[in-house]
Amino acid sequence: MDLVSGYKGVVGLVFGNENSASNEDSYVERLLNRISNGKLAEDRRSAMTELQSVVAESPAAQLAFGAMGFPVIMAVLKEERDDVEMVRGALETLVGALTPIEHAKGSKNEVQPALMNTDLLSREADSISLLLSLLSEEDFYVRYYTLQLLTALLTNSTNRLQEAILTIPRGITRLMDMLMDREVIRNEALLLLTYLTREAEEIQKIVVFEGAFEKIFSIIKEEGDSEGGVVVQDSLELLNNLLRNNASNQILLRETMGFDPLLSILKLRGSTYSFTQQKTIILLSALETINLLMVGGPETDPGKYANMLTNKTTLVQKKILDHLLMLSVESQWAPVAVRCMALRCIGDLIAGHPKNIDILASKVLGEEPQVEPAMNSILRILLRSSSMQEFVAADYVFKNFCEKNADGQTMLASTLIPQPHSMTHDPLEEDVNMSFGSMLLRGLTVSEKDGDLETCCRAASVLSHILKDNIQCKERVLRIELEAPMPSIGASEPLMHRMVKYMVLASSMKSKDGISSTSGNLYVQPIILKLLVTWLAECPSAVHCFLDSRPHLTYLLELVSNSSATVCIRGLAACLLGECVIYNKSIDSGKDAFTVVDTIGQKLGLTSYFMKFDEMQKSFLFTSAKSAQPRKPLTRSTAASMAEIEDVDERNLSDQKDLDHPILSAIFDAQFANLVKSLEADIRESVVDVYSHPKSKVAVVPAELEQRSGESDGEYIKRLKAFVEKQCSEIQDLLSRNALLAEDLAKTGGGGYSLPEQRVSGALDRVQVETLRRDLQEASQRLEMLKAEKANIESEASMYQNLAGKMESDLKSLSDAYNSLEQANIHLEKEVRAMKSGGPSTFPDVEVIRAEAREEAQKESEAELNDLLVCLGQEQSKVDKLSARLLELGEDVDKLLEGIGDESGLPEDVDEEED
Repeated sequence: MDLVSGYKGVVGLVFGNENSASNEDSYVERLLNRISNGKLAEDRRSAMTELQSVVAESPAAQLAFGAMGFPVIMAVLKEERDDVEMVRGALETLVGALTPIEHAKGSKNEVQPALMNTDLLSREADSISLLLSLLSEEDFYVRYYTLQLLTALLTNSTNRLQEAILTIPRGITRLMDMLMDREVIRNEALLLLTYLTREAEEIQKIVVFEGAFEKIFSIIKEEGDSEGGVVVQDSLELLNNLLRNNASNQILLRETMGFDPLLSILKLRGSTYSFTQQKTIILLSALETINLLMVGGPETDPGKYANMLTNKTTLVQKKILDHLLMLSVESQWAPVAVRCMALRCIGDLIAGHPKNIDILASKVLGEEPQVEPAMNSILRILLRSSSMQEFVAADYVFKNFCEKNADGQTMLASTLIPQPHSMTHDPLEEDVNMSFGSMLLRGLTVSEKDGDLETCCRAASVLSHILKDNIQCKERVLRIELEAPMPSIGASEPLMHRMVKYMVLASSMKSKDGISSTSGNLYVQPIILKLLVTWLAECPSAVHCFLDSRPHLTYLLELVSNSSATVCIRGLAACLLGECVIYNKSIDSGKDAFTVVDTIGQKLGLTSYFMKFDEMQKSFLFTSAKSAQPRKPLTRSTAASMAEIEDVDERNLSDQKDLDHPILSAIFDAQFANLVKSLEADIRESVVDVYSHPKSKVAVVPAELEQRSGESDGEYIKRLKAFVEKQCSEIQDLLSRNALLAEDLAKTGGGGYSLPEQRVSGALDRVQVETLRRDLQEASQRLEMLKAEKANIESEASMYQNLAGKMESDLKSLSDAYNSLEQANIHLEKEVRAMKSGGPSTFPDVEVIRAEAREEAQKESEAELNDLLVCLGQEQSKVDKLSARLLELGEDVDKLLEGIGDESGLPEDVDEEED
C-alpha cells in the first residue's frame, strides 16, 4: 500500500537509523507476525494483548504500529468476526494507537504518533465503513470500543470523517440507533455525535430527520434536567450544534416539540437553590440554546430574520421572561455567570422586537406590597453589582431597550426628576421606592461623597442609551439642575457640568492614586466621554451648555494633548472638541465655532489634532468594535472556565496604565464606532472650512469712506482709522493662521499625512498631488506587469500539471501492461518447466480435437435430417387428407396432380382450375 510505504519513510525519519529503532520496531513486527501467521488461537490472542499494552504505553511503538499494523488489525476485524475476543483486542489496540500519551512530553515540533495514525486510518473509507458495521454486533464491548475509536478519529480528523460517514449508506442511522442502547453505549454515542455535528449542516439535517430532538429531550428528562450530570451537558451541546445558524432545524423544533422541554430545564428545583458547578454549566448550555434561537440573520435575509422574530414571539408567549428574570434578578444566589447569561438573553429577546420591549417594560417583580418594575431591578443590579461582567450584561439590556425606541427613551427620560439633596444620601436600601429616573440620577451623583466614580460611570452608560439619537430627550435632560453639595457654594448646576466635573476628578484621582484606583478609573473617563459625545451629537443646545463653562474647553485641550492618557481617551476628547465646532450655532464671542477652532490651532495645531482621530481608529478598541466576533460555543473544554466568569475580570485590571480597559470593548459597540467615524469626516471638513475663512467678513462700502454731512474732520479721520485698524487686525489673524499651517506642514515633512488642512497651502498641495500621481502611475504599471507575469506562471503551472497527470496515467498503463506480461511470462515458464520435466503437457491434442469436431458435425447433420423427415411426414399427411376430401367432392385426384413439380405447367393448371 503506497500510504503505508510513505508512512514507513516518516517512521524512519523519526526513529533515525535502523539500529536506534530496532527494539520497538522488531518487537511490534514480531507481535504482528504472530497475529497474522500464528496457528494457535491462544498464541494469537496473547500477541494481541501484548501489542495492545505496548502501543498504549510507548510513542515509538505507536509509530511502528502505524507503519505496518493497520492491514493486520483491519484483517482481523474483517475476517474473524466470530472470534469476539480477538475483535475486542483489535479494537482496543486501535484505540491505544490513536490516543496521545500524555506523559510523553516532547518538543512542539516533534512528530505526534497518535495524530499520524489517525490521519492514516481516516484516509481509508473502507475502514470507516467496516467500523460502522461493527456497531451492529451483539457484544457490548465491541460496540463500546468501536464508538471510542470513532470518537478518537473525529477528535483529530473531523472534516475527513464527516465526509466519509456521509458517503456510507445508513452510517448516521447506525450512530443514532446507539442513543437507544445501554447507558454506557448511549453516553459514548452522544459524545460522538457532538463532534460529528459541529459545523456540518448536511449531517445536522440527517440527524434531525432521524428523530434527534425527541431522543435528546428524552435523555435530558431521564437524567434529571438541570439537576443531571455531564450527560445532560453533552445532550445540550448536541442540541446547540443542531440549532446553530440552522433556520430549518429551528423551525422543525418549534413546530413539532415546541420550546416547552427546553424551558423546563431553566426551572429551578428544590428549596435550597444550590448551584453546583455541573448545574451551572447545564444552565449556561440551556441559556446558550435560547440565545441561538434569538440570533438570526441580518434583515437582508428575510427568511432567517422572520424565523428569529417568530422564535422571540413564541418564547415570550411561553413565559420565558419569568424564567430569565428569576435567574438574573431574583436569584442573586445564582452564580454570576448564569446571571450574566440570563441578562444577555433578555437583551437579545427584546432587540428589534417592539412587542417584547413593551412586555418587559410592564413586568413587575416581587410580592405585594413590595413590588417594583423589572427595569428598576435591572438598573439596581447594574449600579450595585461587584462584577464588571454583570454590569456589562445589564447595560446590554438597556442598550437594546432604547435602540430605535423613541417612546421607550422618552418614558425613561420622563422619570429623571432630581431628588432633594438630603434624599440622595439616604441608605441604599431606601431606593426600592424610587422611580427609575430618580435611581439613575442618584447613581450619577451619589459617588461624589467618597470619591468612588464607578457607580457614576455605570449610570452614565445607561444615560447615553436614553439620549442616543433622540433630540427631545437630550433637550429634556439638559434642563435638569442639580443642587450644589453645599448651599454655601452657590446655585445649582446642570447635570452635564456635573458629568464633566466627575471626568476631571477621575483623571486627577488616577494621577494621585496609582494602584488602588487606576484599574477602576481606566474606564470611567472613556464612558463619560462616550456619554458626552452621544449627548452633543446633532444637539446645538447641548454644545451651548457645554461651552457655558470656559474651563471645559481648556480641560478638553489638555486631555487631547496629555501623553499619559490612553489613545481612546485622547481620540474621544478630540471628537468632543470637533462636535463643539460642527454643531455650534452660537454667535457669542468666546463660544462660537471660530473661537474653538482658533484655540485648537493655537494650543494643539491642526495636524496634531487630526492625528488623534487616526490613532483612535487604528486602536484595538475600535477595530474590534467594527468586527464584532460571535460568541464562542460552550463545549466540554470551555465550560469550566465560563462557569467561573467572576474570576476573569479582576485578575487583568492591574498593569493597564497605558492600555484601554478590557471592559470597554463590550461598551464601545460597532454602532458607536460608526458614529465616531462619521463625526470624524464632518469634523475635518468643518474645522478646515472655519479655519480658512475670517471670523467676520467686512463689506467695504464706498459710502462709508466718504465724510458724512455734519461730520468734523477729526471725527472723520478717527472713523477711517478705526476701519483700517479693524482690517489690519483681521489680516494679522489670517497671517498668524498661515504661519501655524506652515509650521504644521514643516513638522510632518510636507506630506506625512493626507489631511484636509493642507488645502490652504495650494503650491505645496499641487506639488504633492503631482508627485503622488506619478508614483501611482508607476505602481499601476508595475502591478500590470506583475499580473501578466502571474498569469504566465499560472498557465505554465497548469500545463505542467496536465502533463504530470498524463505522464502519471501513462505510467499506470505501462505498469498494468507490465503486470500482464509478467503473468503471461510466469505461465509460459511453468509450461516450459513441465515439458522439460516430461510431465503432462498443457498443449491440447490436435487429432483428438479434430475427431471431436467431426463427431459434433455428424451429430448436427443427423439432427437436421431427422427434422427434415418429420417435416416431410407432416406434408404427406396433409396431402392424404386433401386427396380424400377431393374424392368426396368428386374430383379426379390424379388428374389434378399431373404437372406438379413441372414449373412450366404450373400456371396453366392454375388457370384451368380457375375456369
